[in-house]
Amino acid sequence: MPYHAIDDPAKLRRILEASLLLEADLDLPILLRHIVEEAKSLTNARFGALGVVNEDRTGLSEFITVGLSEDEERRIGQRPTGKGVLGLLISDPRPIRLVRLGDHPDSSGMPSDHPPMHSFLGVPIIARDETYGNLYLTDKIGWSEFTADDEALVGALAVTAGIAIENARLHARVQEVVIYEERDRLARDLHDTVIQRLFAVGLSLQSMVGGLRGVGVSERLQQAIQDIDDTIRRVRTTIFELGQDSLDVGLRAQVLALAHELSPVVGFDVSVTFDGPIDTTVSSIVAEHLLSTIREALTNVGRHAHASKASLSLIASNGECRLQVVDNGVGIPPSGPRSAGLGLGNLRRRAEKCHGTMEVHSPDGGGTTLVWLVPLVQ
Repeated sequence: MPYHAIDDPAKLRRILEASLLLEADLDLPILLRHIVEEAKSLTNARFGALGVVNEDRTGLSEFITVGLSEDEERRIGQRPTGKGVLGLLISDPRPIRLVRLGDHPDSSGMPSDHPPMHSFLGVPIIARDETYGNLYLTDKIGWSEFTADDEALVGALAVTAGIAIENARLHARVQEVVIYEERDRLARDLHDTVIQRLFAVGLSLQSMVGGLRGVGVSERLQQAIQDIDDTIRRVRTTIFELGQDSLDVGLRAQVLALAHELSPVVGFDVSVTFDGPIDTTVSSIVAEHLLSTIREALTNVGRHAHASKASLSLIASNGECRLQVVDNGVGIPPSGPRSAGLGLGNLRRRAEKCHGTMEVHSPDGGGTTLVWLVPLVQ
Protein backbone atom coordinates (compact mmCIF):
# COMPACT_ATOMS: atom_id res chain seq x y z
CA MET A 1 0.00 0.00 0.00
CA PRO A 2 2.19 2.90 -1.24
CA TYR A 3 2.12 6.33 0.38
CA HIS A 4 3.68 9.65 -0.63
CA ALA A 5 7.13 10.35 0.77
CA ILE A 6 7.31 12.47 3.94
CA ASP A 7 9.54 15.45 3.11
CA ASP A 8 9.08 17.69 6.16
CA PRO A 9 12.05 16.99 8.51
CA ALA A 10 10.13 18.05 11.65
CA LYS A 11 7.18 15.79 10.86
CA LEU A 12 9.52 12.96 9.89
CA ARG A 13 11.24 13.30 13.26
CA ARG A 14 7.90 13.03 15.07
CA ILE A 15 6.99 9.91 13.09
CA LEU A 16 10.36 8.39 14.04
CA GLU A 17 9.86 9.28 17.72
CA ALA A 18 6.45 7.59 17.68
CA SER A 19 8.03 4.48 16.16
CA LEU A 20 10.71 4.42 18.84
CA LEU A 21 7.98 4.11 21.48
CA LEU A 22 7.72 0.47 20.42
CA GLU A 23 10.89 -0.07 22.46
CA ALA A 24 9.55 1.80 25.51
CA ASP A 25 7.59 -1.17 26.94
CA LEU A 26 4.39 0.90 27.20
CA ASP A 27 1.02 -0.76 27.66
CA LEU A 28 -0.73 -1.08 24.32
CA PRO A 29 -3.64 1.35 25.01
CA ILE A 30 -1.20 4.08 26.10
CA LEU A 31 0.95 3.61 22.98
CA LEU A 32 -2.08 3.59 20.67
CA ARG A 33 -3.49 6.75 22.27
CA HIS A 34 -0.16 8.48 21.69
CA ILE A 35 -0.31 7.45 18.03
CA VAL A 36 -3.82 8.91 17.65
CA GLU A 37 -2.75 12.14 19.35
CA GLU A 38 0.24 12.45 17.00
CA ALA A 39 -1.93 11.80 13.94
CA LYS A 40 -4.46 14.42 15.05
CA SER A 41 -1.73 16.98 15.74
CA LEU A 42 0.27 16.37 12.55
CA THR A 43 -2.79 16.67 10.29
CA ASN A 44 -4.47 19.52 12.23
CA ALA A 45 -7.61 17.42 12.68
CA ARG A 46 -10.35 18.19 15.18
CA PHE A 47 -11.04 14.54 16.04
CA GLY A 48 -9.04 11.30 15.88
CA ALA A 49 -9.78 7.67 16.66
CA LEU A 50 -8.27 4.20 16.43
CA GLY A 51 -10.16 0.92 16.40
CA VAL A 52 -8.58 -2.52 16.93
CA VAL A 53 -10.37 -5.58 15.56
CA ASN A 54 -10.61 -8.45 18.04
CA GLU A 55 -8.87 -11.73 17.20
CA ASP A 56 -12.16 -13.35 16.19
CA ARG A 57 -12.80 -10.44 13.80
CA THR A 58 -16.34 -10.10 15.19
CA GLY A 59 -15.97 -6.53 16.49
CA LEU A 60 -13.60 -3.99 18.03
CA SER A 61 -11.59 -4.95 21.11
CA GLU A 62 -10.18 -1.43 21.51
CA PHE A 63 -11.57 1.95 20.48
CA ILE A 64 -9.57 5.05 21.40
CA THR A 65 -10.78 8.59 20.73
CA VAL A 66 -9.00 11.95 20.92
CA GLY A 67 -10.73 15.33 20.67
CA LEU A 68 -14.07 14.47 22.29
CA SER A 69 -14.76 15.86 25.74
CA GLU A 70 -15.68 13.52 28.55
CA ASP A 71 -19.24 14.88 28.47
CA GLU A 72 -19.49 14.28 24.70
CA GLU A 73 -18.29 10.70 25.09
CA ARG A 74 -20.83 10.11 27.86
CA ARG A 75 -23.72 11.49 25.79
CA ILE A 76 -22.73 9.48 22.71
CA GLY A 77 -22.71 6.30 24.84
CA GLN A 78 -22.35 3.65 22.16
CA ARG A 79 -19.03 2.99 20.47
CA PRO A 80 -18.53 2.06 16.79
CA THR A 81 -18.76 -1.65 16.09
CA GLY A 82 -16.69 -1.73 12.90
CA LYS A 83 -19.53 -1.10 10.43
CA GLY A 84 -19.95 1.49 7.68
CA VAL A 85 -16.87 3.30 6.37
CA LEU A 86 -14.79 1.98 9.28
CA GLY A 87 -15.74 -1.57 8.36
CA LEU A 88 -14.74 -0.87 4.74
CA LEU A 89 -11.24 0.03 5.91
CA ILE A 90 -11.02 -3.49 7.37
CA SER A 91 -12.69 -5.49 4.59
CA ASP A 92 -11.05 -3.47 1.79
CA PRO A 93 -7.86 -2.14 3.46
CA ARG A 94 -7.10 0.95 1.40
CA PRO A 95 -6.83 4.59 2.56
CA ILE A 96 -9.97 6.70 2.21
CA ARG A 97 -10.12 10.52 1.94
CA LEU A 98 -13.50 12.24 1.84
CA VAL A 99 -14.63 15.86 1.74
CA ARG A 100 -17.91 14.87 3.42
CA LEU A 101 -18.07 11.62 5.38
CA GLY A 102 -21.85 11.39 5.06
CA ASP A 103 -21.69 11.36 1.25
CA HIS A 104 -19.92 7.99 1.09
CA PRO A 105 -22.30 5.18 0.04
CA ASP A 106 -21.13 2.97 2.93
CA SER A 107 -21.64 5.69 5.56
CA SER A 108 -23.93 4.38 8.31
CA GLY A 109 -24.61 7.75 9.95
CA MET A 110 -23.86 8.83 13.52
CA PRO A 111 -25.68 8.73 16.86
CA SER A 112 -27.95 11.69 17.56
CA ASP A 113 -25.64 13.17 20.23
CA HIS A 114 -22.50 12.77 18.12
CA PRO A 115 -20.80 16.07 17.12
CA PRO A 116 -20.90 16.73 13.36
CA MET A 117 -17.94 15.42 11.37
CA HIS A 118 -17.30 16.31 7.75
CA SER A 119 -13.88 15.78 6.14
CA PHE A 120 -12.47 12.31 6.73
CA LEU A 121 -9.15 10.50 6.40
CA GLY A 122 -8.96 6.82 7.26
CA VAL A 123 -6.16 4.29 6.86
CA PRO A 124 -6.10 0.57 7.69
CA ILE A 125 -3.74 -0.73 10.36
CA ILE A 126 -1.78 -3.57 8.79
CA ALA A 127 1.19 -5.70 9.87
CA ARG A 128 2.52 -8.67 7.88
CA ASP A 129 -0.48 -8.54 5.53
CA GLU A 130 -2.90 -8.84 8.48
CA THR A 131 -5.44 -6.04 9.03
CA TYR A 132 -5.70 -5.18 12.73
CA GLY A 133 -8.02 -2.18 12.61
CA ASN A 134 -8.14 1.40 11.40
CA LEU A 135 -6.83 4.84 12.26
CA TYR A 136 -8.87 7.81 11.17
CA LEU A 137 -9.16 11.58 11.50
CA THR A 138 -12.08 13.93 10.88
CA ASP A 139 -12.62 17.67 10.38
CA LYS A 140 -9.33 19.11 9.16
CA ILE A 141 -9.15 22.57 10.70
CA GLY A 142 -8.74 25.42 8.21
CA TRP A 143 -9.16 23.25 5.12
CA SER A 144 -12.01 21.46 3.39
CA GLU A 145 -10.26 18.10 3.12
CA PHE A 146 -7.21 16.12 4.15
CA THR A 147 -4.25 16.02 1.77
CA ALA A 148 -2.03 13.35 0.25
CA ASP A 149 0.70 14.45 2.67
CA ASP A 150 -1.71 13.89 5.58
CA GLU A 151 -2.40 10.43 4.22
CA ALA A 152 1.33 9.66 4.14
CA LEU A 153 1.81 10.81 7.74
CA VAL A 154 -1.14 8.85 9.08
CA GLY A 155 -0.15 5.80 7.02
CA ALA A 156 3.30 5.79 8.66
CA LEU A 157 1.73 6.01 12.12
CA ALA A 158 -0.66 3.19 11.23
CA VAL A 159 2.34 0.97 10.44
CA THR A 160 3.66 1.63 13.96
CA ALA A 161 0.25 0.82 15.43
CA GLY A 162 0.11 -2.45 13.47
CA ILE A 163 3.51 -3.57 14.75
CA ALA A 164 2.51 -2.67 18.32
CA ILE A 165 -0.74 -4.66 18.15
CA GLU A 166 0.95 -7.68 16.57
CA ASN A 167 3.74 -7.61 19.17
CA ALA A 168 1.22 -7.40 22.02
CA ARG A 169 -0.71 -10.42 20.73
CA LEU A 170 2.44 -12.47 20.16
CA HIS A 171 3.62 -11.61 23.67
CA ALA A 172 0.24 -12.64 25.09
CA ARG A 173 0.45 -16.02 23.34
CA VAL A 174 3.92 -16.66 24.76
CA GLN A 175 2.62 -15.77 28.22
CA GLU A 176 -0.24 -18.23 27.77
CA VAL A 177 2.18 -21.11 27.29
CA VAL A 178 4.14 -20.11 30.39
CA ILE A 179 0.93 -19.71 32.40
CA TYR A 180 -0.40 -23.12 31.41
CA GLU A 181 2.87 -24.82 32.33
CA GLU A 182 2.73 -23.16 35.74
CA ARG A 183 -0.94 -24.09 36.10
CA ASP A 184 -0.11 -27.76 35.53
CA ARG A 185 2.52 -27.64 38.26
CA LEU A 186 0.16 -25.87 40.68
CA ALA A 187 -2.61 -28.39 39.97
CA ARG A 188 -0.31 -31.27 40.90
CA ASP A 189 0.86 -29.51 44.07
CA LEU A 190 -2.70 -28.72 45.15
CA HIS A 191 -3.81 -32.30 44.69
CA ASP A 192 -0.80 -33.90 46.30
CA THR A 193 -0.57 -31.65 49.36
CA VAL A 194 -3.42 -29.24 50.10
CA ILE A 195 -6.39 -31.54 49.34
CA GLN A 196 -4.89 -34.49 51.23
CA ARG A 197 -4.06 -32.40 54.29
CA LEU A 198 -7.49 -30.76 54.41
CA PHE A 199 -9.15 -34.15 54.10
CA ALA A 200 -7.04 -35.54 56.94
CA VAL A 201 -7.92 -32.58 59.20
CA GLY A 202 -11.63 -33.04 58.42
CA LEU A 203 -11.50 -36.74 59.36
CA SER A 204 -9.69 -35.92 62.60
CA LEU A 205 -12.30 -33.33 63.58
CA GLN A 206 -15.15 -35.74 62.77
CA SER A 207 -13.68 -38.33 65.14
CA MET A 208 -13.70 -35.75 67.95
CA VAL A 209 -17.35 -34.65 67.63
CA GLY A 210 -18.93 -37.48 69.68
CA GLY A 211 -16.64 -37.08 72.67
CA LEU A 212 -17.00 -33.31 73.16
CA ARG A 213 -19.17 -31.71 75.83
CA GLY A 214 -20.18 -28.11 76.41
CA VAL A 215 -22.70 -25.63 75.06
CA GLY A 216 -22.28 -25.10 71.32
CA VAL A 217 -18.94 -26.90 71.06
CA SER A 218 -20.27 -29.70 68.87
CA GLU A 219 -22.12 -27.23 66.63
CA ARG A 220 -19.01 -25.08 66.17
CA LEU A 221 -16.98 -28.15 65.34
CA GLN A 222 -19.58 -29.29 62.79
CA GLN A 223 -19.43 -25.84 61.19
CA ALA A 224 -15.64 -26.09 61.00
CA ILE A 225 -15.97 -29.46 59.25
CA GLN A 226 -18.46 -27.94 56.82
CA ASP A 227 -16.05 -25.06 56.12
CA ILE A 228 -13.29 -27.55 55.36
CA ASP A 229 -15.58 -29.48 53.01
CA ASP A 230 -16.44 -26.24 51.21
CA THR A 231 -12.75 -25.40 50.91
CA ILE A 232 -12.02 -28.84 49.45
CA ARG A 233 -14.75 -28.34 46.83
CA ARG A 234 -13.34 -24.96 45.88
CA VAL A 235 -9.80 -26.28 45.62
CA ARG A 236 -11.03 -29.17 43.46
CA THR A 237 -12.76 -26.65 41.20
CA THR A 238 -9.48 -24.77 40.91
CA ILE A 239 -7.61 -27.96 40.10
CA PHE A 240 -10.13 -28.76 37.37
CA GLU A 241 -9.61 -25.32 35.82
CA LEU A 242 -5.83 -25.50 36.19
CA GLY A 243 -5.74 -28.88 34.53
CA GLN A 244 -7.38 -27.84 31.26
CA ASP A 245 -5.16 -28.91 28.35
CA SER A 246 -6.40 -26.37 25.79
CA LEU A 247 -4.18 -23.41 25.10
CA ASP A 248 -7.22 -21.26 24.28
CA VAL A 249 -7.35 -18.25 26.59
CA GLY A 250 -9.99 -18.94 29.24
CA LEU A 251 -12.21 -16.26 30.73
CA ARG A 252 -10.17 -16.13 33.94
CA ALA A 253 -7.02 -15.35 31.96
CA GLN A 254 -8.87 -12.73 29.90
CA VAL A 255 -10.18 -11.02 33.03
CA LEU A 256 -6.71 -10.97 34.60
CA ALA A 257 -5.18 -9.62 31.38
CA LEU A 258 -7.85 -6.93 31.15
CA ALA A 259 -7.32 -5.85 34.77
CA HIS A 260 -3.57 -5.64 34.13
CA GLU A 261 -4.12 -3.73 30.88
CA LEU A 262 -6.31 -1.15 32.64
CA SER A 263 -4.05 -0.64 35.66
CA PRO A 264 -2.55 2.57 34.13
CA VAL A 265 -6.08 3.91 33.63
CA VAL A 266 -7.16 2.98 37.17
CA GLY A 267 -3.91 4.25 38.65
CA PHE A 268 -3.02 1.08 40.57
CA ASP A 269 -3.30 -2.72 40.39
CA VAL A 270 -6.82 -4.03 40.96
CA SER A 271 -7.21 -7.07 43.22
CA VAL A 272 -8.94 -9.88 41.27
CA THR A 273 -10.51 -13.02 42.78
CA PHE A 274 -12.49 -15.92 41.28
CA ASP A 275 -14.80 -18.59 42.63
CA GLY A 276 -16.38 -21.50 40.77
CA PRO A 277 -15.75 -22.99 37.31
CA ILE A 278 -15.46 -19.67 35.47
CA ASP A 279 -13.83 -21.03 32.30
CA THR A 280 -16.23 -23.91 31.78
CA THR A 281 -19.67 -22.58 32.72
CA VAL A 282 -19.86 -18.95 31.54
CA SER A 283 -21.33 -18.87 28.03
CA SER A 284 -19.55 -16.98 25.24
CA ILE A 285 -22.36 -14.42 25.03
CA VAL A 286 -22.14 -13.65 28.74
CA ALA A 287 -18.33 -13.57 28.57
CA GLU A 288 -18.41 -10.96 25.80
CA HIS A 289 -20.72 -8.66 27.76
CA LEU A 290 -18.85 -9.39 30.99
CA LEU A 291 -15.48 -8.30 29.61
CA SER A 292 -16.96 -5.09 28.20
CA THR A 293 -18.61 -4.42 31.55
CA ILE A 294 -15.32 -4.92 33.40
CA ARG A 295 -13.54 -2.58 30.98
CA GLU A 296 -16.10 0.19 31.50
CA ALA A 297 -16.41 -0.35 35.26
CA LEU A 298 -12.64 -0.16 35.86
CA THR A 299 -12.33 2.80 33.50
CA ASN A 300 -15.00 4.56 35.58
CA VAL A 301 -12.96 3.87 38.72
CA GLY A 302 -9.91 5.46 37.12
CA ARG A 303 -11.73 8.47 35.72
CA HIS A 304 -14.24 9.31 38.43
CA ALA A 305 -13.70 7.51 41.74
CA HIS A 306 -10.41 9.12 42.91
CA ALA A 307 -9.80 5.81 44.66
CA SER A 308 -6.59 4.32 46.07
CA LYS A 309 -7.83 0.72 46.15
CA ALA A 310 -10.27 -1.42 44.16
CA SER A 311 -11.19 -5.09 43.96
CA LEU A 312 -12.94 -7.25 41.39
CA SER A 313 -14.57 -10.58 42.19
CA LEU A 314 -16.14 -12.98 39.68
CA ILE A 315 -18.26 -15.91 40.87
CA ALA A 316 -19.89 -18.70 38.84
CA SER A 317 -22.35 -20.48 41.13
CA ASN A 318 -25.96 -21.69 41.22
CA GLY A 319 -26.50 -20.96 37.55
CA GLU A 320 -25.44 -17.32 37.86
CA CYS A 321 -22.43 -15.20 36.95
CA ARG A 322 -21.83 -12.51 39.58
CA LEU A 323 -19.37 -9.66 39.01
CA GLN A 324 -18.63 -7.25 41.84
CA VAL A 325 -16.36 -4.21 41.57
CA VAL A 326 -15.63 -2.31 44.77
CA ASP A 327 -13.55 0.85 45.25
CA ASN A 328 -12.77 3.14 48.18
CA GLY A 329 -13.25 6.36 46.23
CA VAL A 330 -15.60 9.34 46.55
CA GLY A 331 -18.77 7.31 45.89
CA ILE A 332 -21.90 8.24 43.95
CA PRO A 333 -22.93 11.93 44.14
CA PRO A 334 -26.04 12.70 46.24
CA SER A 335 -28.01 13.49 43.08
CA GLY A 336 -27.60 9.87 41.97
CA PRO A 337 -25.52 7.83 39.49
CA ARG A 338 -27.09 9.32 36.38
CA SER A 339 -25.57 12.72 37.14
CA ALA A 340 -22.15 11.24 37.79
CA GLY A 341 -21.27 10.82 34.13
CA LEU A 342 -20.23 7.21 34.68
CA GLY A 343 -21.90 5.65 31.65
CA LEU A 344 -23.72 3.22 33.93
CA GLY A 345 -26.58 2.92 31.46
CA ASN A 346 -24.35 0.87 29.17
CA LEU A 347 -23.56 -1.59 31.96
CA ARG A 348 -27.23 -1.92 32.90
CA ARG A 349 -28.25 -2.50 29.27
CA ARG A 350 -25.62 -5.23 28.92
CA ALA A 351 -26.98 -6.95 32.02
CA GLU A 352 -30.54 -6.69 30.71
CA LYS A 353 -29.49 -8.16 27.35
CA CYS A 354 -28.29 -11.17 29.32
CA HIS A 355 -31.56 -11.31 31.31
CA GLY A 356 -29.83 -10.03 34.44
CA THR A 357 -29.44 -6.95 36.62
CA MET A 358 -26.88 -4.31 37.48
CA GLU A 359 -26.90 -2.36 40.73
CA VAL A 360 -24.52 0.31 41.98
CA HIS A 361 -24.47 2.01 45.36
CA SER A 362 -22.24 3.73 47.88
CA PRO A 363 -21.96 1.95 51.24
CA ASP A 364 -22.08 3.97 54.48
CA GLY A 365 -18.33 3.58 54.81
CA GLY A 366 -17.69 5.31 51.47
CA GLY A 367 -16.62 4.13 48.04
CA THR A 368 -18.74 2.45 45.41
CA THR A 369 -19.96 -1.13 44.94
CA LEU A 370 -21.14 -2.34 41.55
CA VAL A 371 -22.86 -5.72 41.23
CA TRP A 372 -23.59 -7.20 37.78
CA LEU A 373 -25.59 -10.45 37.98
CA VAL A 374 -26.72 -12.55 35.00
CA PRO A 375 -27.55 -16.21 34.23
CA LEU A 376 -24.52 -18.26 33.21
CA VAL A 377 -26.13 -19.57 30.03
CA GLN A 378 -28.25 -17.58 27.57
